[in-house]
Amino acid sequence: MSNPAPLRDSFGRVHDNLRISVTDRCNIRCFYCMPETDVHFVDRREILDFEEIERFARIAAGMGIAKIRVTGGEPLVRRDLPVLIRRLAAIPGIQDLALTTNGVLLADQAEALYEAGLRRLNVHIDTLDRERFFRITRRDDLPKVLAGLDAARRIGFSRIKLNAVAVKNLVEGDIVPLALYARENGFEVRYIEFMPLDAQNLWDRSRVLLADDIIAALSREISPLIPVPDPDPRAPATEYTYADGGGAVGFIASVSRPFCLNCNRLRLTADGKLRYCLFAIEEDDVKVLMRGGASDEDIAALVRRNVAGKWVGHEINSGKFVAPPRPMYSIGG
Repeated sequence: MSNPAPLRDSFGRVHDNLRISVTDRCNIRCFYCMPETDVHFVDRREILDFEEIERFARIAAGMGIAKIRVTGGEPLVRRDLPVLIRRLAAIPGIQDLALTTNGVLLADQAEALYEAGLRRLNVHIDTLDRERFFRITRRDDLPKVLAGLDAARRIGFSRIKLNAVAVKNLVEGDIVPLALYARENGFEVRYIEFMPLDAQNLWDRSRVLLADDIIAALSREISPLIPVPDPDPRAPATEYTYADGGGAVGFIASVSRPFCLNCNRLRLTADGKLRYCLFAIEEDDVKVLMRGGASDEDIAALVRRNVAGKWVGHEINSGKFVAPPRPMYSIGG
C-alpha cells in the first residue's frame, strides 16, 4: 500500500523514522538499563516474528517512513537476524537502515549482516577501561566489543558510531580516551546524557553528565569543537567537528537540550506496541491487529492515530514528568 499523505502530528512534525526492537533480551546488564538479576522478559510467543515486522515496515514505508533502525534489548541475540535485515533492506522507500548493538556478538555476525545489506552501525561502549566496563555492564566483555568494532571496520561498514552514556561521577575519565580512540579509528562518538529509563529507578538529574561539560573537556584536551553548520534539525544528536579536522562528535542531550519539538521518530517494541515517544506512557497494540486478521489499511489507520496523538514532549525538566512504565530494554533503544 502507498499513501502519499505525510505522517504529521498536531504540532506539524513529520515522521519518517522508525525504530524497531526485535527483542527485549540482552546479554549484558548495564546498571542504568537493567537489574542484574530477576529480569522479566516477554514470553517469546508474544514477540513479533520476522513476517510481522516486515509487514509493518512495508506499511510504514508506504506512509513515508524512510529510515529504519533495528534495536533491542540486544538485537544480535535474535536468531537469524540477517534474514530480517535482508528483508528490510529490500523494502521500497527505505533509504537508510541501521542497527544499534552492544557489540558483544558483532565480530561473529558482522560479515553476515553486511552481506544482508546493512551498512550503518551504532555500537554501545561507555569506556575503554576493562574494570569500569565490568562495573557498568556487570560483564567482562570489553575485548569482545573491541573485536567486533575492529571486524566491522575491516568489513567496510560506513560511519560507525559509538554510543556512550554519560553518568556523572563515573565516566569523566573515559570521555577523552573514548574520543581519541574514535578519532584514531574513523568512528564518531555520541555522548548520551543519562536518562530516566532504568529499571531500578536510579536516575537523578544530579547524576547526569551534561553535554556542555563534555564539550568543554574535549575542546580543552583534544581540539576546540565547532558546531556543524546547517545541521538537520530533526536529528537527535547535536553534531560538532574538531577544529583540527580530526573528525566529528555528537551529543544526545535529552535532559539539557531536549529536541522534542523536532522529533520525527516512532517506535515499535519487540512485543508489537507502537510508541510515539521513548518516554510515552501509552502505546497502541499493532500485534493484536495483525494476529486478529486486520488489513494493511487498518494498521495504517492505527499508525496515523498514534502520530496524531503525539504529545509535545517528555517534560523531563518539569514537575509534570512521569517515567514510562517500561524500562529502556523493554522499549527499544
